[in-house]
Amino acid sequence: MVIQIKALACELPSRRECPLARWSMAELAAEARRSGLVATISDTTVGRWLDEDAIRPWRYRSWIFPPDPAFAWKAGRILDLYEGTWEGEPLGPDDYVLSADEKTSLQARRCKHPTLPPRPGSPMKVEHEYERRGAWAYLTVWDVHRARVLGRCERKTGIEPFARVVAQVIGVPPYRKARRAFWIVDNGSSHRGEASVQRIQGAYPNLVLVHTPVHASWLNQIEIHFSIVTRKVLTPNDFPDLDAVAHRLSAFERHYERMAQPFQWTFTRRDLARLLAKLDSEPTAGLPAAA
Repeated sequence: MVIQIKALACELPSRRECPLARWSMAELAAEARRSGLVATISDTTVGRWLDEDAIRPWRYRSWIFPPDPAFAWKAGRILDLYEGTWEGEPLGPDDYVLSADEKTSLQARRCKHPTLPPRPGSPMKVEHEYERRGAWAYLTVWDVHRARVLGRCERKTGIEPFARVVAQVIGVPPYRKARRAFWIVDNGSSHRGEASVQRIQGAYPNLVLVHTPVHASWLNQIEIHFSIVTRKVLTPNDFPDLDAVAHRLSAFERHYERMAQPFQWTFTRRDLARLLAKLDSEPTAGLPAAA
């Protein structure tokens, strides 16, 4: 009986014509009774049996099969840069690895009543209703090995706004005199394809544009920084106007740099090779879903 219940938990509900997306313990117990596996059984008993094999059918994880035929090559170059090499050679002291992207729709939401600070026994209180005061696109660059942040707010994304953040970074030391500045970007329309390589590297010969594979923004370290910005700067959202958002973002860049350390990136080219080999033998293992 125990084995049959565990087997039931590992079936998709749709295969039993059950109108559910995933099982709960109560629903598994009900299905076991309905299908005649047992005459009676409690949710607690089902939970105890499933716990023996860490079967949790109410949980799920998104995955995506890599659609880019050059996935291994593109991802491998980025992982090499994180480890401090390029085309088999170590990076020099005047080589820089920069991770860049745009975080869109950073809104200024003015709460209709003032946000109240925390007090003993009471958390911060934020009014649910708000007025929209506009939104920024936040274009940001993260220095992978030196933990430096440079960003700017723009009204929208596009080729010209991206060109402005490139000029901003390349125009200041130490990047202005860099032998090479490797820019890791995704495949967004602002910097997609070979045309973007020719356009940007034509303007800045020391800049090397490095694209992630399609649906692989998880390889771009700037996404980690964006998650920090969301937690530390933008949540909860109570800004009187867009200028206040821009001011806080700019101030946070300097604040964060005083304490920041390079991210401890542990996924290497060797891990990539093992993962891709696993995908060859078990396609549904998948890669993490794109951020």
